[in-house]
Amino acid sequence: MNDQTVLVIDDEAQIRKLLEITLESNGFKVTHATTGKEGLIIAANHPPDLILLDIGLPDQNGQEILKQLREWYTKPIIMLSVQSDEENIVKALDNGANDYLVKPFRTGELIARIKTALRNSEGLIDQVVIKNKQLQIDLAARVVKINDEIIKLTSTEYDLLTLLAKNEGKVLTHQFLLRQIWGPGYVEQTQYLRVFIAQLRKKIEIDPNLPEIILTESGIGYRFVLTV
Repeated sequence: MNDQTVLVIDDEAQIRKLLEITLESNGFKVTHATTGKEGLIIAANHPPDLILLDIGLPDQNGQEILKQLREWYTKPIIMLSVQSDEENIVKALDNGANDYLVKPFRTGELIARIKTALRNSEGLIDQVVIKNKQLQIDLAARVVKINDEIIKLTSTEYDLLTLLAKNEGKVLTHQFLLRQIWGPGYVEQTQYLRVFIAQLRKKIEIDPNLPEIILTESGIGYRFVLTV
C-alpha cells in the first residue's frame, strides 16, 4: 500500500468505477471528478500525484483542461479517450500529456503506464546514469556503453538518445523531437528523425529490426523503454 493519489476526471460512471477498483487494488488512493471544472478545483485544492483525464468531458474538451492544468500542475497527466486518431494523440502530447490511452484499454497496461510516469516524476530525469540490462548512459561523462563497451555516437545521436532516455516511458512526438534537436525550422522534416533513429537502433539494439529500447508509436513519435 502506498499513499500516492490519482485523480480521475471522467464523466462515465462505469469507467470511474473500473478505474477506482483497479487503482485501489494496486495500492493507490483515488479521487474523482465528473467535469473539467470540478477536476480543476480538486487538483488545485488537493494536488494528486497523477491525473487520468478524459478528453470527452461534458463541460469542456479535455484538451483545454489539459492546457489549464499545465499552467501550474507539473506532475504526470495521462489522457484517456475513445478517439484513436493521430491528430488528437499528437495534440494531447504536445499540450503536455505524459501519455495517452485509447478506450477500451487493458488495466495491466494502464497500471504499467502509471507506474512509469510516477517513476519519471520522482527523479529519473535527474539521474546521472541511466541504464538497463545492456545499455548505460552516463550523462555526466557523456559516455554511452553497450554491455560495458563504449560505443561511438555523433553529437546529434547522443542528444537524441538522451532526450528520449530522460523522458523514459513517455511518447515524444516527431514535432517535439525535431524542434528540440534541430530547431523549429525542421518540425516537418520527419525523414531526418527516421534516419537518426535507425542509426541509433543499429548501435544500441540487440536486433534493430525488433527494437526493445526505442519503440515506434506509429504516426506519432517514439517511446524510450527502460527494460531491466
